[in-house]
Amino acid sequence: MRDVVPEIVTIRGDLELLTRTAHLLSSVREEFVCAARDLDTWSRPGARQAMAARAAHTQQGQQVHQAHQVRKLLSPAALADEHSRAHLRELVDQGALVRIASAALPHETIVIDRRLAILAGLNGPGGREYTLTTAPTLVGGVYALFDAAWETATDLKAFLRGEQPRLDTASRTVLRLLGSGATDEKAARELGMSLRTYRRRVAELLTTLEADSRFQAGIRAGELGLNG
Repeated sequence: MRDVVPEIVTIRGDLELLTRTAHLLSSVREEFVCAARDLDTWSRPGARQAMAARAAHTQQGQQVHQAHQVRKLLSPAALADEHSRAHLRELVDQGALVRIASAALPHETIVIDRRLAILAGLNGPGGREYTLTTAPTLVGGVYALFDAAWETATDLKAFLRGEQPRLDTASRTVLRLLGSGATDEKAARELGMSLRTYRRRVAELLTTLEADSRFQAGIRAGELGLNG
């Protein structure tokens, strides 16, 4: 892959990132690695759709190199719903390697063919900021950090064979209210249920999270990436 960006450049917003990198993301030659908190790679749905369309067009219009390796490292939050889990299983079935980190990943990055690294920053008034670099030392450093995190992570199938709690929408809402510090009475009103029913849901949630107290449930949920 030839270098198509300066050694270091900062851009803002998903659409600009798409414009600068979509052709690279759809024409990986050797290896694509990605570390992300969840599956929402593009925060704007329009950008995600445009990327999918660009990739599909590339696959239909030219010979695509299929031998490259794909590795995805994700936080436990990526497994919070069945749709995400099914998507990851599908990726594995297609040949991708997927591992789950033991805790939430503080940064998101993509490295393409060990030549280009994309580092995602925080959202701001003008959109999310991204740093793109082809500087060999920086790309190598980012790749090495990814590799170190990868080695301590758990294979997706092995992780799913464990007892990862699977919370439905109502349970996640109860978890959010517990974390907000709302009284049981206020939380029950917000959910439109009786106080007794709400407390029963809390008790069920504690059982699911294998927690002895509400405080411990919050800690356990944080460890599993379920409260983010």
